[in-house]
Amino acid sequence: MLNRDEIYDFLKDEGSGAVEVKELVRIFDIDTEDMAEFYDYIEDLLESGKVMKTKKNKLIHPIKMGFYTGKLMTHQKGFGFVRLEEEGEEDIFIPPSKMAGALNNDIVLVKLVRKATETQKNEGEIVDVITRANSEVIGVYQQSQSFGFVVIDDKKFNKDVFIPKKFSGSAKDGDIVIVEIIKWPKEGRKPEGRILEVLGKKGDPGIDIISIIRKHKLPEAFSTKILREAEKVPQDISRKEIEGRRDLTKEMIITIDGADAKDLDDAVSVKKLDNGNFLLGVYIADVTHYVTEGSKLDKEALKRGTSVYLVDRVIPMLPKRLSNGICSLNPHVDRLTLSIEMEIDPKGKVVDHNIFEAVINSKERMTYTDVSDILEGVEDDRLKKYDYIKDLFKNMEELALILRKYREDRGSIDFNFAEAKILVDENGEVTDIVKAERRIANRIIEEFMLKANETIAENFYWLNIPFVYRIHENPDDEKIETFNKFLYNFGYRIKGDANGVHPKAIQEILDAVTGKKEEHIISKLMLRSLKQAKYSPENSGHFGLSAQYYSHFTSPIRRYPDLQIHRIIKEFLAGNIDEARSKALEAIVVYAAEQSSERERIAEDAERETDDLKMTEYMGNFIGEQFSGIISSVTKFGMFVELPNTVEGLIRVMDMDDDYYIYDEENLRFIGERHRKIYSIGDPVEIVVKGIDIDNREIDFALVE
Repeated sequence: MLNRDEIYDFLKDEGSGAVEVKELVRIFDIDTEDMAEFYDYIEDLLESGKVMKTKKNKLIHPIKMGFYTGKLMTHQKGFGFVRLEEEGEEDIFIPPSKMAGALNNDIVLVKLVRKATETQKNEGEIVDVITRANSEVIGVYQQSQSFGFVVIDDKKFNKDVFIPKKFSGSAKDGDIVIVEIIKWPKEGRKPEGRILEVLGKKGDPGIDIISIIRKHKLPEAFSTKILREAEKVPQDISRKEIEGRRDLTKEMIITIDGADAKDLDDAVSVKKLDNGNFLLGVYIADVTHYVTEGSKLDKEALKRGTSVYLVDRVIPMLPKRLSNGICSLNPHVDRLTLSIEMEIDPKGKVVDHNIFEAVINSKERMTYTDVSDILEGVEDDRLKKYDYIKDLFKNMEELALILRKYREDRGSIDFNFAEAKILVDENGEVTDIVKAERRIANRIIEEFMLKANETIAENFYWLNIPFVYRIHENPDDEKIETFNKFLYNFGYRIKGDANGVHPKAIQEILDAVTGKKEEHIISKLMLRSLKQAKYSPENSGHFGLSAQYYSHFTSPIRRYPDLQIHRIIKEFLAGNIDEARSKALEAIVVYAAEQSSERERIAEDAERETDDLKMTEYMGNFIGEQFSGIISSVTKFGMFVELPNTVEGLIRVMDMDDDYYIYDEENLRFIGERHRKIYSIGDPVEIVVKGIDIDNREIDFALVE
């Protein structure tokens, strides 16, 4: 069996030097049956820049020749940073003059010209572009008599694209267009392109969201082939499909979800046992029964990786016939599930569990609002019909609070950010922005899903079967130390030891700042100091949850990793994982983890950009109007103020003209030179909306005199 990690570690090892390919074959005793995979892997290493060839055609790791490989992250001012492939290596700063025509997100080969000091970062120059990130970009066409330019929407691209007249197509001045890059930039020369498609005029209804969708290359519709395959999926369950499954159709199982949710992929039940323990059942839509490995639906789901939730639309991972139909655990109809039932003691520990295939019939389709109202004692005639299951909700609440305390005691981190809920009409226009509710029913489902995900991960870790885990690595010591310098201004410090920081130390800081005026900025910067969670075939634990084992099991309708591990779980339950299948699964879970992590990042970027866009557009309706807000952060160029609806705007220091204000960097505040007026994080202020910049997603505020 080919061990890719061992081969790469050997090439990376300081003592290995340059080596011929045939020598690697001998060293690692590559079997004939593995030879094709071996050569494919070597080709992948060369194409990604992780390995280079010397003049004598030998393989060598770039670091041994003074080079590094990484992804370029550019700034609209022209400079950039290369985020290195090697774990633990610091980013390398690239000045504008050393870009060598590289663009945002390109994979580049970089030479280190100056090592980092206490006051300066690593500095380097790009010597080659290994992989171009974007051959197609989106922007606004600007026409002249004999040629044109496209100003790219992505400000990090920071170069206009030159369009020869013969390549302008039907584009007119002011059109939003998609451009194919046909010549990449060089020193002193802009990139050159051809217009592929005209999307519409800047400012046309809906064109803003379409631009974001195209910019992030999100799939807009399913192909005819995919829809045709989905049409073949029956919308009813046959007797044969139920054979061998546990029949839970008579059990009190319900769904609890958002009022506007249509893809219901989880249902729950809770019982109190005679021994004082709880029996928690989590029943997840058996999507893999309909989306089989290697099918067109499966390949499309893997390609998409996740459903994307934009402000005014959902781009689903699966066609609606499945996601809203036969896979959705709709009430009063039989549905197939992959299920886990856990016996949990009064302290929150799982003492026994059982994983199995079942058929259920959800008794009620509950909303978070209704369940929360019932548990909070809201008197409402509409809720009387649920009196017969009020005790069920009380048992759920009791168990959820136990599980929450169990997590808190071990150090699980809980960021209590206020999230925005952007409300739009049928035309996609924002009607209101409010804080999203996170009430007791939301927390109940959150705790139940966390426990199911954790229990599944631990079970399959000890079975030593290829699996997709959800991991969250420990934070870098350097980032924590930098954050501690910031915390010093407020009298706090994250405690750690030789083994690093424990998540409980993070939570202690969050608890200490709760209700304080600095809570918002500390929570926000703390989150940025932590690494991003991702999917991995290796289980390395989840720092944020303080969990040794974690996976994503509960949302196979909208996340591919859940779909993939459902397939593995069902194969194991059926006794179909032998040595050959296990080997095949190893490659499958590696790709599924990498692809899903990448698609998740893209989806998050698109969702964030759409939110920023709609918030900016919405605040354009209130120019000249006054609001109360809280200073959320202070920088040398101004103060950010957050309104009660979570919208943030900037008050530029140049506009604070009632005094000359000095930026006190150490204490993150502005001090008026004459009147000694102080503005610091957490202070309440009255602002007026001064203006908006749709292109840059910026909102400008001014202080009320």
